[in-house]
Amino acid sequence: MKQNSVGSATVEERFTSIDFFRGFTMFLLMGESTRLYSHLRSIPSDLPQFLATQLSHHEWHGLHFWDLIQPFFMFIVGVAIPFAVANRQRKGDTDRQILQHAFRRSLMLLFLGWALYCVGPGKIVWRLQDVLAQLSVTYLVAFLIRKKSVFFQVAFTVIVLVLTDIAYRVFPVEGFNQPWVAFHNLGAWVNIKIEGVEKTSIWASLNAIPTIAHTVWGVLCGQLLMSDRAPARKIKWLTIAGLSCLLTGYALDFLDITPIIKKIATMSFVFAGGGWAILALCFCYWLIDVRKWFLRGSKMFLIVGMNCIFIYLFFEVGGAGLISKIFTPFTNALFSWGGEITANIMRSLAVWAALWYLCYWLYKNRLFIKI
Repeated sequence: MKQNSVGSATVEERFTSIDFFRGFTMFLLMGESTRLYSHLRSIPSDLPQFLATQLSHHEWHGLHFWDLIQPFFMFIVGVAIPFAVANRQRKGDTDRQILQHAFRRSLMLLFLGWALYCVGPGKIVWRLQDVLAQLSVTYLVAFLIRKKSVFFQVAFTVIVLVLTDIAYRVFPVEGFNQPWVAFHNLGAWVNIKIEGVEKTSIWASLNAIPTIAHTVWGVLCGQLLMSDRAPARKIKWLTIAGLSCLLTGYALDFLDITPIIKKIATMSFVFAGGGWAILALCFCYWLIDVRKWFLRGSKMFLIVGMNCIFIYLFFEVGGAGLISKIFTPFTNALFSWGGEITANIMRSLAVWAALWYLCYWLYKNRLFIKI
């Protein structure tokens, strides 16, 4: 896949599929903050049970749909990088100004991702597993190498993945030299050193290193969409890339080389997650930008994507919980006839709607909070 130069007409083109992808991903995260997905487990029926399972993280070795949400988010940030840079250049920003903005944004993401973990306990803690903290690393690396050739960017991510995989396998510290065992691997050791505790989260801060691939691959896909290739060729390359990543990831797992484990972002997980992300983007591009279907329906998600960082921070610091408390007496009164399960589900849906309306209010008043 060869990089093409981008003409001014292509730079200014708006890809609704990108905004839709970002907004849809954040819309699902909003739903999780309402606790709706966990309430589905209370319904004694096959479909709600299946949805509840797929809308929760896999316990360890395996892959649920919900395990793809973070790869989707980190990937779509990468897709947007070429467009954002081109827009800033068009407005007259110099390379130095754009670079300074990228460093400031990375530091802000790191600060916010760290600070979110301090809100709950009410004290300073040193945890870096939040998606924003992870994104601060992947975003900056992807930005810095975006001008390199396609071969360099792909090779760079593969080398990072292989080296991380080897590091897990050969790490010599006793008690942390079992690469694919929870709490007994390199990722757990790094967490302990960062946090200064005896036992820490099952999620690894070290995930920021292998998942660099997701954001870099996003940049490559963004550059492909911005190129002057015909839509059919763009879809062809996206499909080939997505299927290749999927085949690699699932083959590594099936052949017992490296298991798919999201919580420590194994190489097989990164390939599988990246593959699904590329194919999802390909489908959105074909559906919305090429076929021009679902354009009106996509606006519901575009509105969320316009303020995705703000709404994420809002519900992460307790905004969804506050709205839920406000709605509780009313949903309990209105839906008491259906029992506790019905009241809980209706309250979650009401909170979800309120969060969306907050995004809509910001959109309607042209308030776009960015970093």
